[in-house]
Amino acid sequence: MTPKSGSAATALDVPKVDHFRFHRPHAHLATTFGSDGFALKAEAFARFFGTPLFLGAQTVIVAIWIAVNALGFTKFDVYPFILLNLAFSLQAAYAAPLILLAQTRQAARDNAHAEADAQHREALAVANEQRQTIAAQNGTQLLELLQRNTDLTELTQKLIERVEMLTAELHEKLVQTDSKP
Repeated sequence: MTPKSGSAATALDVPKVDHFRFHRPHAHLATTFGSDGFALKAEAFARFFGTPLFLGAQTVIVAIWIAVNALGFTKFDVYPFILLNLAFSLQAAYAAPLILLAQTRQAARDNAHAEADAQHREALAVANEQRQTIAAQNGTQLLELLQRNTDLTELTQKLIERVEMLTAELHEKLVQTDSKP
């Protein structure tokens, strides 16, 4: 902390805090695939794999596939549906790495948020310590001022008593001189 130009440093000097630091993008995060289009599309696909729309559409397609081949409308993939099994294997081969990529990137974001939260809590703790120190200093100053006020009040009381005593003595002397002819 540096004192302001032309004035002495006070206990109220507080370092400047960037209040928007948690809202800025985490540019320092560099995952394996980075922030390029591939990684973003991979995350979008991974998110889509877990949606009810995907599960419902896949269920409908598989049901139609089996119905068309089992009922004999066409014979491109007869029972035991080897081509369907190959399609599921291909889907799994791509889905698993995409899901892992999305989880890795999310874990990196979670770590960055946790670190930012920890830094924020630390900054709050430091600020709280500073406020407590200032409050303790203010309390000490207040006690000193109260003690000075008490001392001044006692001194004022003694002076008042002394003035009253001197006034009474002066009044007696004046009354004695006036009563003598």
